[in-house]
Amino acid sequence: MTCATVRPRLLPGLEPTDADATAHLAACLDCRRWLEGERALTDVLEARLPQHPASMALKRRLAERYALAPEAKVQPARRRWPVVVFAAAALAAVLALWFVRPSPSGVTSALAREALDDHLRVVGSTHPVDIESGGIHQVKPWFTGKLDFAPALAYAGDDDFVLEGGALALFAERKAAAFIFKRRLHVISLFVFPEADAGSAWPAATLDLGGVPASETSLRGYHVIVWHTGGQGYALVSDVAVDELQDLGRRIIAAR
Repeated sequence: MTCATVRPRLLPGLEPTDADATAHLAACLDCRRWLEGERALTDVLEARLPQHPASMALKRRLAERYALAPEAKVQPARRRWPVVVFAAAALAAVLALWFVRPSPSGVTSALAREALDDHLRVVGSTHPVDIESGGIHQVKPWFTGKLDFAPALAYAGDDDFVLEGGALALFAERKAAAFIFKRRLHVISLFVFPEADAGSAWPAATLDLGGVPASETSLRGYHVIVWHTGGQGYALVSDVAVDELQDLGRRIIAAR
């Protein structure tokens, strides 16, 4: 079995459902990391998405649409909602919440959504870094042999943006480098990947980062800045103020 055939089987329950998938997971480090990230993302979304009860008007509309059979009706003196109506109402409320939630400000690109999903995996992971920082000259060499490219990053962090370490990541279904920074209590993820991996998905530039055009998107309370230069792509993600994230982006570019 290949990674591409195993992963769709895991999504519904996030657990292997047959012996072949279990055997593949036991032998494939990339799929185990991917599964851990998907579990962490699921936990984060369940904890942070708001919960809204179905309104009485919605329940009445559902009751009218799915009328009870005569033998299932109850006495009018004490009307009780049937289980099927409550279940349908709950499902409708969840679907309504998902499909009509407010749109994020700015243009949401596929890269921005990918970067945010990967960042949520980082913050939800019990082990967000694979190599703790002893400085950029310790973190960068750790990726040697683990990636098919050398991430171009010279910025070593400072008192404002502390480099916590690095980790392997999946970006656009390819191996990428993740550098984890801290700004006070906020986690900032920087993903570095070959520019070609993003194909033609690069969004239009909306700001200038020290002479390099970049795109900034606000999505579900997070800010995402993406740019590409020198054959590599970069994605910065965090819930810090957008001007602080832009400041970090400029420092990264200035240090190259």
